[in-house]
Amino acid sequence: MAIPLLQIDKLGVEFRQFGSSVTAVKGVSLHIDKGETVALVGESGSGKSVTALSVLQLLPYPVAAHTPGSSVRFRGRELVGADENVLRAVRGDQASMIFQEPMTSLNPLHVVEKQINEVLVVHKGLSRHAARVRTLELLELVRIRDPEQRLKSYPHQLSGGQRQRVMIAMALANEPDLLIADEPTTSVDVTIQAQILKLLNDLQASLGMAMLFITHDLGVVRKMAKRVYVMHSGSVVESGAVKDIFERPQHAYTQRLLAAEPAEKPTTVVGDARTMVKASDIKVWFPIKAGILRRTVDHVKAVNGIDVTVREGHTVGVVGESGSGKTTLGLALLRLQKSKGLIEFDGRALQGLSWKSLRPLRREMQIVFQDPFGSLSPRMSVGQIIGEGLGVHDLGKDEVEREQMIIEALEEVHLDPDSRHRYPHEFSGGQRQRIAIARAMVVKPRFVVLDEPTSALDMSVQAQIVEL
Repeated sequence: MAIPLLQIDKLGVEFRQFGSSVTAVKGVSLHIDKGETVALVGESGSGKSVTALSVLQLLPYPVAAHTPGSSVRFRGRELVGADENVLRAVRGDQASMIFQEPMTSLNPLHVVEKQINEVLVVHKGLSRHAARVRTLELLELVRIRDPEQRLKSYPHQLSGGQRQRVMIAMALANEPDLLIADEPTTSVDVTIQAQILKLLNDLQASLGMAMLFITHDLGVVRKMAKRVYVMHSGSVVESGAVKDIFERPQHAYTQRLLAAEPAEKPTTVVGDARTMVKASDIKVWFPIKAGILRRTVDHVKAVNGIDVTVREGHTVGVVGESGSGKTTLGLALLRLQKSKGLIEFDGRALQGLSWKSLRPLRREMQIVFQDPFGSLSPRMSVGQIIGEGLGVHDLGKDEVEREQMIIEALEEVHLDPDSRHRYPHEFSGGQRQRIAIARAMVVKPRFVVLDEPTSALDMSVQAQIVEL
């Protein structure tokens, strides 16, 4: 019998700090054969990412520790407790990982070319010229527009979807035997998602590459995987062939997860409701500068002459591929991005208002950003983050009432109120997105811009947030 490419047995992970410990993964066992795609599904916080990080031993040791009996074998070689030379030979070369949040995984001080080149130079020993040629091939492979121009871009100059594609290019650079994909299409629009999934399938067929596919998107599981493991509260509760699990789920949690897939039609709204936001001929152009004197030679027309009307109680959807200008339009409507054109909020023109005059209106206009980790201060606890808006806008008669409002906001997005004393890095990507939603909603706004608000959430929590 052939040895599995990856064999995990009785994996346990504890996080120990300040005299206490939290068990994140309990007795997880799974295997992946060469060329096989296996899906790992479950709600945010269920232990999926911790399990994936354990494969390459990327957990924050010694704060994280494996329980006795834990085993992770790659090609028959034990990785738990292996020395750094063994791990270095595996990481990035034989096994690679696509991380869930590209903004925190990419170096903000380095351009795209340097970050991908580093992988090629370290593991393949390519020259600078050869690495550049290969980098351009990889960017074209993951469908990044104008790859030559993007070589000199920094992560913050790319859209969320573009950053994710750069991460995928880096992971595929050395054509690994095992690709661990932690929510690889979370920040990508549906058309690019289809392209990326096809790309991964094509590469798998040509390279014989195996994949551990972590996702909350059950539709992606159906397209990509033959087998699936379902995780809940740190344990695998059900596993088997995708067709069998999805058609005849046995565990109550799996049944609940499948029942959360969206199927309802949108609710009926009042047609003649008052206009809350009206925007006419909105333009956001970014200058392209060249030459020694940095003169403007052209413009990137991120938003070009858009008209938008949002009525009270209505939801207006803005759809388009990553880089099409959706986020820029949202920022412009909130006066968070300089723009031209007319913007009115509840009949009041915003374009001529100073920042001081806008401040009272900020409570009534909120935004939930696409990348929760980048929008939450790492130096503030969750309670401080959610409560900051209450203090700025003088909501709540005293600290006791504000604390209760914070607790209620966390409960509304299905987070434990006791977690308000923890910091953003201690939460999963989906949990951080819920924190961002709670922060926006706690001040009771009248107009909210939701920039991919459920992109990082598992299916059951998506249903809860949409219902909320």
